[in-house]
Amino acid sequence: MLQRILNTARVLLGGLVILAQGSCMTGDKPASLATGYARTVVEPIGVLPTGDTVTAYTLTNANRVALRVMTYGGIVMSLRTPDRDGALDDIVLGYDDLAGFLKSTPYFGAIVGRYANRIARGQFALDGVTHRLAANNGVNSLHGGLKGFDKVLWKAAPFDSLDRLGLVLTYISPDGDEGYPGTLSVTVTYTLTDRNEFIIDYHATTDKATPVNLTQHTYWNLAGDSSGTVLDQQVAIDADAFTPVDTTLIPTGVLQPVNGTAFDLRTPLAIGARINEPDVQLKTAGGYDHNFVLRRTAEGMVHAARVVDSKSGRTLDVTTTEPGLQFYSGNFLDGTIAGKQGHVYGFRNGFCLETQHFPDSPNQSSFPSTILRPGATYMSRTVFTFGVLGR
Repeated sequence: MLQRILNTARVLLGGLVILAQGSCMTGDKPASLATGYARTVVEPIGVLPTGDTVTAYTLTNANRVALRVMTYGGIVMSLRTPDRDGALDDIVLGYDDLAGFLKSTPYFGAIVGRYANRIARGQFALDGVTHRLAANNGVNSLHGGLKGFDKVLWKAAPFDSLDRLGLVLTYISPDGDEGYPGTLSVTVTYTLTDRNEFIIDYHATTDKATPVNLTQHTYWNLAGDSSGTVLDQQVAIDADAFTPVDTTLIPTGVLQPVNGTAFDLRTPLAIGARINEPDVQLKTAGGYDHNFVLRRTAEGMVHAARVVDSKSGRTLDVTTTEPGLQFYSGNFLDGTIAGKQGHVYGFRNGFCLETQHFPDSPNQSSFPSTILRPGATYMSRTVFTFGVLGR
């Protein structure tokens, strides 16, 4: 009877609180969690200039991992995970409140689309018709244009079942939105499991042929969002090739082997180990900002990357159905952004691991196609798994 009461949703102080009972494990170590902790907390956090209310959802699993998401942009506002000693810290960059995200930000924590990454010269041809997009990144279009999915209000529905809880986000992008053809109906499901997995499932359908490439743009720092540079954190990416870019960061169309280059991250290497080498690709992008061609022999989930912070003991593993992974080393963080609690995010204070199709695929026939047609369903899954090293 007590358990049934504890699992009942209650409205408390204007926010929905779903209660659960349990103890937890942090890695292979026990960690205490008070009986009756709030699994899901829902609260209004502000109003957009349109008058629409933005809501935040805080999801907490049995291991105290806490994910906070808001309906504006589907943005991951915070993600608190324990270190090897069980101490919690927020490992994503961003802001404390809605007002920060309404400024010009580098896509902190957002869902990006319709097309993640760059499209050359802000245009593409499809079925004999040229479609023109906003050139919001020099001469190119980036992350869906001037008002991509990172700047829209998503509808949200929370769920909670046994060892997982989460949020179903939906949005309908109208025909012609930012220059893209077709009405696109999108569902993005965020799931937090008691295995410390953050699962992202993407689904989309359209009534006209259109390119679709969705990803999640969280900036990670496994030592904590205010801990400074990520250059000592070790990264490994399961890719034998990458797509080199021109001076505007558009892929040249070549799949270049990583062997013998600064992009050979097949074995763990500190992010900063080779980042300042006199490599033309590193100089062009100011560091790593490249699509890696993931190693795969069939469709389905593959391991893509692993990052380890030896100081805190935190680990992050990425698996995905996508063919590519954009590894970005925070090269454009320049010390002008005052983030959470006023902390200034400096050069390379965070990194991104954006699972995706390749940049500029609508203009590159040799790349895997990103064209979604009526009657088909776009489906993609990425899993971020959090762990800790032993002592």
